[in-house]
Amino acid sequence: MSQGITTRDRQARLSAYTAFAVQGLCFASLVTQVPQMQKAHHLSDATLSLVLLMVPLVAGVGSVASGALFQRFGSGPVLRVSQPAVAVTIALIGLTGDNDVALYVAVAAFGLFVGAVDASMNAQAVAVERRYGVSLITGFYAVWSVAGILGGLWASLSNKIDLPLFACFAIAAAVAVAASAATGHRLYRRAEEGDGPTAAELKAAGRSVPWRPILIVGAAMAVAYLADAAISNYGAKYLDDELSSADWVAPLGYVAYQIAMVVSRGVADLAVRRSGPVRVVRLGGAVGIVGMLGVVAAPNAAFAIAAFAVAGLGLSVIAPVCFTAAGRVDPTGLGVAVARVNIFNYVGFVLGAAIVGAIAPLSPDHGLRLAFIAPTALILVVFLTAKGFAVPAQGGDPLEPPSRAGRSSRHGSGV
Repeated sequence: MSQGITTRDRQARLSAYTAFAVQGLCFASLVTQVPQMQKAHHLSDATLSLVLLMVPLVAGVGSVASGALFQRFGSGPVLRVSQPAVAVTIALIGLTGDNDVALYVAVAAFGLFVGAVDASMNAQAVAVERRYGVSLITGFYAVWSVAGILGGLWASLSNKIDLPLFACFAIAAAVAVAASAATGHRLYRRAEEGDGPTAAELKAAGRSVPWRPILIVGAAMAVAYLADAAISNYGAKYLDDELSSADWVAPLGYVAYQIAMVVSRGVADLAVRRSGPVRVVRLGGAVGIVGMLGVVAAPNAAFAIAAFAVAGLGLSVIAPVCFTAAGRVDPTGLGVAVARVNIFNYVGFVLGAAIVGAIAPLSPDHGLRLAFIAPTALILVVFLTAKGFAVPAQGGDPLEPPSRAGRSSRHGSGV
């Protein structure tokens, strides 16, 4: 840890942790109730797929728009406004009843504010990491996953006791708003975040960062998030519709998936240091395929929940190693390569919602089972791109062999 860490820095770090926790809680509380939302609004599978696709599309707009506000106001004020707004929109979604127009408006607002939170909470985490002088980003995403587990368990309990959807969302939203209000004022202010690179510096840096290695690791990133989107958006519906699970069981697939991700990320850095990124990525892809095949072949809900966990063990390691590989080909140190790779995060999430949403309505009885085959097959891309992770650092040695290990830098948003 760098010298000179102050109480102010510790307060900002705790506030950033809280922001990630609130986001994980809100996201999990919503996606694990997709089957209940569909029933409440009597949505067809095709209409539901469009509603789910709306979220990442609008979130991309929110992320870009919020970034434009950072230079003037800083990421802290943007986060303090947008995060409670996410919680409020979740409650509003539960309040829409059977009014479809109100549902679309509320979901669009949710996506817009989610994109703003995604950008601003990551900016705060980067500011904390820069101040401490050590890699901390994986810990922030671990907090996100733990809160997501709690959100999924809350959804399961709500369904078990037949709590109305609005009450389920409203209670989660109240917790989220209270936590955000209690800690938001301690986020870093604009002057404390430091000045970012100028437009001229970014333009010059963009010319010096090669695209080929970015495209290779970005393809693996997109595939990982495609599978993550399929599980997050449709996992509960799969358990509810095609495996005839009880309403309270349906959210547990997402819970198992997130628990496995926390466990896997706890040992991923050590695995990279010992075996190198190529082996870790290949192993992650292999385990991910096994898990997804288990989901496709699941005869019952218990088997599918276990398979979701196996998929989480494998898929969770891919994104952090992608960011590390991207950072090693960036000679500027301005994060240009990391920003480019992060584009594939959104590409994967949009494609995941679109592909599964398009295939699922084709078969009334086994649509989602068939739809999960697509992300399962596409994980093979990870094996085709694995050698691209053995990239030499600018001015240094390649991440391979194991003795030249690097660190994962972050998760992607949502995986």
